[in-house]
Amino acid sequence: MTDTPGLEGLKVLVVEDEMMVSMLIEDMLADLGCTVVGPASRLDEAIELARTVDLDCAVLDVNLGGQPIFPLADLLRERGAPFAFATGYGDAGLRDADRGTPVLQKPFREGDLARVLGELRAAAARA
Repeated sequence: MTDTPGLEGLKVLVVEDEMMVSMLIEDMLADLGCTVVGPASRLDEAIELARTVDLDCAVLDVNLGGQPIFPLADLLRERGAPFAFATGYGDAGLRDADRGTPVLQKPFREGDLARVLGELRAAAARA
């Protein structure tokens, strides 16, 4: 297990439509001591999880099979749940409302994920 103080037990919603990428993220989260919520591969499934399951933060693929993730981002923002986007497009695929949200540039490493989760945990603590 990676030494990542403060991430142990963090409940992370994973929203990713590519099965192999989702499995990789799940493995990284397990290595970091986090609990995976989901994963969800469809927007409706992700919204249902966000509404009904206890979570600390989320990692969101920006594009789910051609469907933008933004309705879920808006819901999480309303609920005060911090999140990061995971995308191969960087900030280019984000709306103006999402500027400043942490972005994991695909492909990313476990250390990148740990750093962003630390930022999300700190943001949640300040809220």
